[in-house]
Formats: sequence, structure tokens, C-alpha cells
Amino acid sequence: MAQPLVVKKDDDLDEEGEHARASPPLAASRAACPSAARSCSRQYYSPFLGIEKGAVLQEARVFHDPQLDARRCCQVITKLLYLLNQGDTFTKVEATEVFFATTKLFQSKDAGLRRMVYLMIKELSPSADEVIIVTSSLMKDMNSKTDMYRANAIRVLCRIIDSTLLTQIERYLKQAIVDKNPVVASAALVSGIYLLQTSPEVVKRWSNEVQEAVQSRSALVQFHALALLHQIRQNDRLAVSKLVTSLTRGSVRSPLAQCLLIRYTSQVIRESGANQGGDRPFFDFLESCLRNKAEMVILEAARAITELNGVTSRELTPAITVLQLFLSSSKPVLRFAAVRTLNKVASTHPLAVTNCNIDMESLISDQNRSIATLAITTLLKTGNESSVDRLMKQMTNFMSDIADEFKIVVVEAIRSLCLKFPLKYRSLMNFLSNILREEGGFEYKKAIVDSIIILIRDIPDAKESGLFHLCEFIEDCEFTYLSTQVITKAIILFISYSMNVDYGFVQIIAFSMNLPRIFVLLRRCLFDGDDEVRDRATLYLKLLGGEATVGETEKDVNDFLFGSLDTPLVNLETSLRNYEPSDVPFDISSVPKETKSQPVAEKKATGKKATGSSAVSGPISTVDASYEKLLSSIPEFADFGKLFKSSAPVELTEAETEYSVNVVKHIYDGHVVLQYNCTNTIPEQLLEQASNFLLCGFVCMSGILSVFLDTSILQVTVLVDASEADEFLEVVSKPLKSLPYDSPGQTFVAFEKPEGVLATGKFSNVLRFIVKEVDPSSGEVEDDGVEDEYQLEDLEIVSADYMLKVGVSNFRNAWESMDPESERVDEYGLGVRESLAEAVSAVISILGMQPCEGTDVVPSNSRSHTCLLSGIFIGNVKVLVRLSFGISAPKEVAMKLAVRSDDPEISDRIHEIVANG
Repeated sequence: MAQPLVVKKDDDLDEEGEHARASPPLAASRAACPSAARSCSRQYYSPFLGIEKGAVLQEARVFHDPQLDARRCCQVITKLLYLLNQGDTFTKVEATEVFFATTKLFQSKDAGLRRMVYLMIKELSPSADEVIIVTSSLMKDMNSKTDMYRANAIRVLCRIIDSTLLTQIERYLKQAIVDKNPVVASAALVSGIYLLQTSPEVVKRWSNEVQEAVQSRSALVQFHALALLHQIRQNDRLAVSKLVTSLTRGSVRSPLAQCLLIRYTSQVIRESGANQGGDRPFFDFLESCLRNKAEMVILEAARAITELNGVTSRELTPAITVLQLFLSSSKPVLRFAAVRTLNKVASTHPLAVTNCNIDMESLISDQNRSIATLAITTLLKTGNESSVDRLMKQMTNFMSDIADEFKIVVVEAIRSLCLKFPLKYRSLMNFLSNILREEGGFEYKKAIVDSIIILIRDIPDAKESGLFHLCEFIEDCEFTYLSTQVITKAIILFISYSMNVDYGFVQIIAFSMNLPRIFVLLRRCLFDGDDEVRDRATLYLKLLGGEATVGETEKDVNDFLFGSLDTPLVNLETSLRNYEPSDVPFDISSVPKETKSQPVAEKKATGKKATGSSAVSGPISTVDASYEKLLSSIPEFADFGKLFKSSAPVELTEAETEYSVNVVKHIYDGHVVLQYNCTNTIPEQLLEQASNFLLCGFVCMSGILSVFLDTSILQVTVLVDASEADEFLEVVSKPLKSLPYDSPGQTFVAFEKPEGVLATGKFSNVLRFIVKEVDPSSGEVEDDGVEDEYQLEDLEIVSADYMLKVGVSNFRNAWESMDPESERVDEYGLGVRESLAEAVSAVISILGMQPCEGTDVVPSNSRSHTCLLSGIFIGNVKVLVRLSFGISAPKEVAMKLAVRSDDPEISDRIHEIVANG
């Protein structure tokens, strides 16, 4: 699908204004350092290097000088704009001071400074109270006789005014749209594109003026008018079709507007589809654009034709012909655009591109490496079996001249070519092995290794040479993680193919004659200098050489290697540290399976507080045996069925408060049970129960907590407001009878949730009690007490609470074993993020799944990343997720989400969670 032509909605100045904005600091830097100015063309030089916000704000005091220095003021504004565009933020006070100082510059008559003032006001985005100060000045400039003032004043005014003021200047904006000066008209149209997002009803009343502007002789005005007119009508398919019908008759002369019209025409063609006879509406218009004088129009039309749904070879022929002519153009941009379009066509219609192969072979040596990469990958897609050897020779020198991201594209193309022509595996495998020994980053080497493994798997004759190359690579690999993956995959592949059976690691080892050889290697590792190597060798020798029967060995080893560990790692580590060497072996079944909450003293020391969603990012949540035993002992919960998941404790109080309260969320198929754990940390106080009361107009669901000192039996009430969780219905409230001082006690509140609905919501919690003073020495309690309340933190039931974190040992095998029909794929924009790691962490928290194979760690400065997740959704549905992230220059993060599960409906549900998250 063609991407929409970018229409600049930012109120940037025209070309002359851009030079005026950027030139003062550059001119100053050149005057200060002539040698640096001479070396700008061959060195990366920034005139803003080392500037600080505080120093620039001090410089901004020149705005208050009685005699304004226009050149110096332009320099300071340029620095301020640079700081704002680099992400620096001004406090409210700083922004207000800069804004008021900038407004004083309206008294200057310098045209260049006035334009910088416009830019500064727009970027500061003053508040409603501050806008009034500059409104009169901007409206005065909007009616000025100087066209430059008028155009820029319109842009700035439309960016800062509200809908009330917009109605007052609407008449002036309508006049500006049809103004004879193209700069003023273009400014009004661009402002209309921006205002359409905030005040669409007002802008839609300008249709007649915009329609008139479409007939303008100015190329830029015509372009902006067409963009605005289409946005006004974009929700009406019939209106868009009529617009295209009227404009394709030849009334549009601007090349920019023609490119825009081609994209709108392609949209209409896609939405209308082909007729019974195969004719497409408006196809003749697209074909006629191939004979346009403007090169950009020809390229746009050719790309639109190649991207039509179900395009035929006859329809492709004229587009391929003009693209072939551009391959020999002297302009790099035309060569790049043509070869990129042909590269896409080669994926679906390789035979149609074959005639261009001779021209593309000449581009392999092109100085622009992007063009050369696209040319070689296109040739790999379209080449025949006889041309493979010639292409490999041409690529030998080519690979050393391009960056890793281009090399990865080439490697993937070679892999596809080898699968297409399996008889040519020798030359292609040798090429991959040669570039594997060369310098390169982790992603590049991983792409090569993955390609070799795929070729070994899919081409039986390539097994021997492929394994040989992998084994050679292990010796020289500088990436530990990659070496580990290669060793594991190489061993599995070798044993699998030598036994001529499918994967089944333990079964193969138990029955193959390679077992003695593996024992020899493992015994050598017992004397390794690394203690982890010795421990692992001992473990696997015990697993593979035990005295148990074959069946038992296979089951035990499979459970150990590939099963999920239901014991918290923290508890396992503690038990191992406490284990004293003796004749009795360590028993893993003796390790406690519950996750203990953080002691009060430790919480006070750390001073950290978990949020309402801390259970998502905390330890792996499992079905804790102690929780299951505790809940099953309560008769009211006996009919709830099997416990699916228990979350980590979520703190509802600050770390250093008088009362410590945390809650554990227990998830059943049709119910949610909240377990409140409470502790009174003040010996001098005694809390007693107060009666239940109404909160926010709702009957409160009471969790009764009792706190007593020595032998006194007292009670405290935890009140829960479910006004923001209307999908939950309270069914059971389990009070607590007694609680010793400084010892945790529990109270329970159970809710019923609708079946088949992913119920979420927020609960408000209040601790209400009667405080009585206690004599620490005698333990006597005063008869009279004071009724008090203590506000607790809110508690949220989120989508991640319905997902159990369960890892898999081999994600790829698990993914391929899932039904491909259950796969659901979609793309999402995650907006601006500080880093790729932040985006990955946010999505993992939303889904509440377990990262696999260390993919939750994002390499520094990485522009793309793939994360693998696994888990079990409520209802015991296995779910696997593959996330592909990419970040662009302004820190915009995009994500591709692929889900496979035992139930296709759950795959759709995962996408809903991400879309709503």
C-alpha cells in the first residue's frame, strides 16, 4: 500500500526564513573559528556543541535591552529553539519569562528577527492567559501590508488560539486562502490542515475557498489546497471518488499535487476493486501519468501501478519500462527510487523484472551503497540458476563496502535464493561461511548463523558442510550468547541427522551410540576451571548416566530440561545456601513454593513502594502451593474450582507508615479473591472495629481485619469501593477473628466476574478503625477510643493478572509446534519513548508474560529488537508472542506483534490487550 504523501503540518518558515533562522549562530562560529568553517564539509561540526540551558536563559536577558541587537537576539532564539527540539523542557516559570521577553521583540523592525519571534512563540505554546498578550500583535501583522508578516502571523496565530478566537478571525483566514500572494495562501491552507484536527466544523465551512485554491497557478498552493480538500472529505468515500473524477481530467498542473492525486486515485481503485471484465477505474489516468514531464510524477505513477491488488503482467509492463529507464539515470535519487520499486515488485512478479537484470548488474558497483544493496538483492530474487555463480563473484568485494544493516538484507536474500535453487547450495554455503569469518556485529553474525541452520534443516545435502562451518565458527566467535546458541543447535542437528529421526533430544541420546562419546566430553569438563562448567557437567552426567530405567530417565530428564520450574528461584537459592553437606542428598521438593512478602523492617530500610501493577514486573507468578492450601481450607471458596494464579503481594501503604497493608490477587476462572495482609506496627496503639459504612454511594465490601495486643481480641475493617470495577460482584467476605501484635493476618473478599470477559477495574481501599492507647509496660488498654480512617492505595485488576508466566526452553520449536492458523499479526505505533528498552519493558508489563532466551534485554543504541514471550492464559491456554520493535529518529517506536496460541480467540484477545494498553 502506498504511503500517504507527507504534508507539512508544522508551521516552519519558507526557505528564506530557514536560512535566516539558522545563519546567525553559524556565521558567528565561522567568524570565531575560520579553520573549523573550512573543515565543515569534511567533519561533523555543530555550532550548538556544549550549550547549556541555564547559560542560554541568561543570554535571553538581551531581549530586555533598550537598544535591541537583532543579530544577537536571533542567535539566542536559535539556541532556545535548538534546546526545545532536542527534548529539553522549560519549567513553567522559565517558559513564562522567555515568552514575555520574546513579546518585547515585536518592537523591532528587523524582518529576520520578527520571523524568529514567530517561531519562538509557536514552539513555546503559551497558555490561554498568555496568548491574549500577543494576539493583538499577531492580528495586526495578519492584516499588515508585508506579505511575509501576514503569512507567518497566520501560521503562529492558528497554532496558539482556541476555538472561541478562531471564529473571530475566520473571515480573515477565508480571504487569505484565496489571496493572490501564494505564500499567504499556502500559510492559510497549512493552518487549515492543522486546525482540522482541533476545530473540524469550522474548517469544513471553507470548502468553497479551498476548492477555488485548487485551481491556483501556484504549485505549492495547489498542493496544500488538494491535501486540505481531501482531508475534509476523507470520511466520505463517494465525495473522494467525485473529487478524483473531477481532478483527473487535467485541471491539476503542480507536480506535487499530481503525486498527491495519484495516491488518492490508488486509494479509490483499491476501495472500488476491479469490474467483472477486469477493467480498473482511473487506470488510464495512472498510465497517462507515466508520460508526464515531471520525474516525480512518473515514479509515483509507476509505484502506484506496481502496488495495485492483483496487478497483471500487461498492466505492469509500462511501469517496468519507465523504471528501467531510470536505472541508467545520472541522478542517484532516481536510480534509488527505481531500484527500490523494482525490488518490491521482484518479490511478487520476478519474471516481470527479469528484463531489467542487465541494467541492475551495472548498479552493483554504484557509489551509493543503498542503491547497490537494493540492486544485488533484486538480482538474487530474479536471477536464474545459471547466474548464481556470477552473482557470487560480484558480491565478494561488495560485502566489504556496506554496513551491517545492508549485509543482513543480502544474507536473507541469499538464503531465499538457496532455498529456491537447492542444487546451488555449495557455492552459497561457501559464501556464507566466508563472510561469517569476517568482521561484523552480533545481529549480522546471528543472521548468517540462522541462515546456515535453515539451509541445513531444509536441504539434506547441505548438512555436512553446514555443520562443519558452524563448528569452525565456534572457535572464533566473540559473542558468548551466539556461541552457546550455535553449540546447542549444532549438537541437536548433528545427532538428529545421524540418527535420521526428528527432534527429541533426550530420547536420541538415550538410544544412540553417541552416548559414550558425549560422556567422554562431559567428564573432561569436570576438570574445567569454571565452576559453572563443572556443575553443569556433573548435572548432565547424572541425568544421562543414572541407574533408572530408560522410561524413567526419559521422563525425568524431559521434565527437568523442558518443564517449567514451579519453585521460586529466591527460595531455591536460600535453601541451597542453608543446605549442610551430608549423606542425605538435597531434596528440591522440600523447597517452599510460596513467595514470602518483604519483612516490615526491610521495607522500612529500602523505602520502596510497589505500585498497583507491581505483580506484573515482579517475580514470576505461579500457583503457590501454600496459597492454594490456604484458600482450599476456606469453605466459602470451595466451589470456585482450581486456583489459576496468585500475584506477588502489592503494597497498599508507604514503607514507613503506622500500618502495613498489602494484598494478593488470587485468580480463578470465574472469581477473583483479594487477600489483605495487615500488620499494626505501633505497640502504643490498639485498633478496634468500626461498623461498615457507605462509600461514594456504594455499599462497601468489607474485609474485616482484627488487631490485638497480648490476649485482647479486637477488630479493624478494610473497606473496598468497587465503583470503578463494575464488572465485579462481591459474593463472599471472610473476616479475621484475631491477630497478634506485629504478626501478619489475613482477611478475604471474593468477587464474581463474567465468564469469557477479561474483567478489569480499580478498587479503592480504606482502613477504618478505633484507636485506643496502650500502656507498653502493663499492657493496659484505655476504655475510650477515637474513630479514625487511613486511606490505602488503589488496587487495580489488570489484563496481566490473567496471564501466568511460564517459560519455554526452545521457543522456536514451541512456536512451530503451534497451529499456524492460530497466528494473528498486526502492527502498532507506541508513540515517543525514551529508548527501545523502555518500550519493550512496557509491552512485557502489559502482557504479563515470561521473556524467553534473554530477549527482554535490549542492546544499547539498538534501532530494532525482537522479544520472545511465553505464558499460559486463564483457561490453561498456552500463548507464545513474538514482538518486533523499531525506533525512528524522533524516538517514535513501532511494533509488530505476532501471537500463536492453543485457541485463536485468545490470539485475538492478546491483540485487544495491547491495543487497549
